[in-house]
Amino acid sequence: MKSHGIALFVTLGLSVGTALAGVKTGTLDVYWADVEGGAGTLIVTPAGESILIDSGNAGVRDPNRLAKLAKEQAGLSKIDFLVTTHMHTDHFGGAAELSELIPIGTVLDNGIPDENPDGNKADRTWLHTIKPYRDMKVAARRKLEPGEVFPLKHRDGAPHLEIRCIGTRQKFSGPALASVATIDCATAKKQDVDNSDNANSVVLVLTFGSFRFFAGGDLTWNIEEKLVCPANLVGQVDVYQANHHGLDVSNNPLLVRTLSPTVAVFSNGTTKGCGANSFQTIKATPSVKAIYQIHKNLRPDAENNTSNEYIANLAQKCEGGWIELAVQPDAKTYTFSIPGNKHSRTFSTR
Repeated sequence: MKSHGIALFVTLGLSVGTALAGVKTGTLDVYWADVEGGAGTLIVTPAGESILIDSGNAGVRDPNRLAKLAKEQAGLSKIDFLVTTHMHTDHFGGAAELSELIPIGTVLDNGIPDENPDGNKADRTWLHTIKPYRDMKVAARRKLEPGEVFPLKHRDGAPHLEIRCIGTRQKFSGPALASVATIDCATAKKQDVDNSDNANSVVLVLTFGSFRFFAGGDLTWNIEEKLVCPANLVGQVDVYQANHHGLDVSNNPLLVRTLSPTVAVFSNGTTKGCGANSFQTIKATPSVKAIYQIHKNLRPDAENNTSNEYIANLAQKCEGGWIELAVQPDAKTYTFSIPGNKHSRTFSTR
């Protein structure tokens, strides 16, 4: 269901990278990279603009995988926008190395804190940890604000396309959708207060015609509730990227059931994410028809896995397989695929 209301428009004013897939076919493409339990979600619009949500871990592996995916699979010559959802190294660590492999346009984040964002003032390594991200060469930087809508370049004849920042830094702004009520706010259960930077995660909703995609970084349980209680600020979505890799301090059932996704995607590792409560919450959500995972959960609780054909990487040591999504030009259907095992399945938008 599409959101309505007045949005705060921002001008980002960057040239468009050259993308092959979307430009040639008119599809909206999304790629989930294997960053081994980090996060790296690449979006390529029908007009060829690219948005990378998070950049995985520092080091050689994750930046190389992201750059290869962007160049060889998505056909990009640059990353137009890099959104860093929060300041944990599995989400921003790969950015500096990535910027040396492929140019990055505008970086959008919550600002760079001078101290450890988890409140550990005794952490003297923070400034060293954040320095490559602070110093990397990019075209521009800007602090995201709740309610902003990215006015993405429009392809002639294509459905309306936008990315809306529903919230960040525990502040939210979105149209209350009275016709899409939260399941039952009265049943809300609380967890311990989260004082980490996870709670400050950027929350994005991508809309392309009738297709909608939710990405909430590592947002945690008590903050997730604020998205749907007392009013639903998100609406329903087609695809839900499981918050926080699927850890059990996230993926509040109130949020998942209210968003009512058709497909869920876990950006997890072999032992990180796909927590028992999160996985079972999503699996038990009536609307969910399929669950995809970057990695198979190799912990003893193997029941918290989807079917092997929906998993990009089955072994501990892997080649870094990825998951793809292509939304057709009319935005009425979308296809998930895993090139590594030839899996493909098509779904209809709401």
